Amino acid sequence: MKPAARRPLLLCALAAAAALSFLLVAPPPPLAAHLSSLLAFPASPYAGRPKLLFLLAGQSNMAGRGLAPYPLPAPFRPHPRVLRLAASRRWVVAAPPLHADIDTHKACGLGPAMPFAHRLLQEAGSGESSLVLGLVPSAVGGTRIWMWAKGEPLYEAAVARARAALGAGGGTLGAVLWFQGESDTIELDDATAYGGRMKRLVNDLRADLGIPDLLVIQVGLASGEGNYTDIVREAQKNIKLRNVILVDAIGLPLRDDQLHLSTEAQLRLGDMLGQAYLKFNSSTDSRQ
Repeated sequence: MKPAARRPLLLCALAAAAALSFLLVAPPPPLAAHLSSLLAFPASPYAGRPKLLFLLAGQSNMAGRGLAPYPLPAPFRPHPRVLRLAASRRWVVAAPPLHADIDTHKACGLGPAMPFAHRLLQEAGSGESSLVLGLVPSAVGGTRIWMWAKGEPLYEAAVARARAALGAGGGTLGAVLWFQGESDTIELDDATAYGGRMKRLVNDLRADLGIPDLLVIQVGLASGEGNYTDIVREAQKNIKLRNVILVDAIGLPLRDDQLHLSTEAQLRLGDMLGQAYLKFNSSTDSRQ
C-alpha cells in the first residue's frame, strides 16, 4: 500500500521536473531575450575618445516603452561608436533599453535615441577618425515639468550626469533631447504653467552647464494623460528662445495604451530628431 500511496507524489515530482526542464530549454520571450542580451555589452574602446554628447531628458516616451521585435531593426542595434553613460558613469556600448539603470521603476524598452544616433552616424560616414557619439540617459517616466526645476533631484541629477559625461573622455554637448509633458496634461494649472517652466528649465540648463547657446530639441506631444494636451502643445510651440526647436510627434502611431509611442513611431521620431539636428547645424555653419 505504501508504494501505491507514494505514486501520486512521484507523478507530481516527475511532472514538475518535466515542466522545469521545459522552462530551462525553452527560448525566452523575444523582448526579454533581446534586451537582456544587449545589456551585456562591455566598456567601449572608444570611451577615452572625445565625443559628441546628447543629454536625453523627459519622461517615459524618451526613456522608451517601445517593444523590441525580432529581429531588432538595424537603427536600434548597438554600434561601436555609439556609447552610453551608464548609471555608474562609465562609458559602455549603447544598447537598448538605454534607460534601464536610470528609469528603474518601470520596464524600459525602445526609445528614439538609438535611431537618432544611427542617423547622425549615417551622415558622418565611416573611418577610424569618425564621429563618436555619447548618449547620456536621464529621463524618468511619469514626471511633471516642475520636477525638473533647478534644485529638484531630477534636474540636479541630469546636470551632474552631463558634467560627468563632459569630463569622462571629453567632448562637446551637442544638444538636449527633451520629450516630456504628457503628465502635465492632467491638471489645468500644470498645463497653463508649462511654457514658463520650460523656458526657466532651458535657461537654467544653459547657465549651469556654461553653454549659453545650448541647443534644445523638444518633442511636441503625440499624446497626453489628461484633457489638456492641446494647451501643453501650444506652450511647446510658443517657446521663443534662441536655439530651441520643436520636432512634432503628433500623428505618430501609439501603443494600445494610447500614451506611449510604438516601436515604429520611436524609429521614425529618432530619424526626425536626427534630421532636425543636422539641419540646425547646417544652417548654423552657413551663417558663420
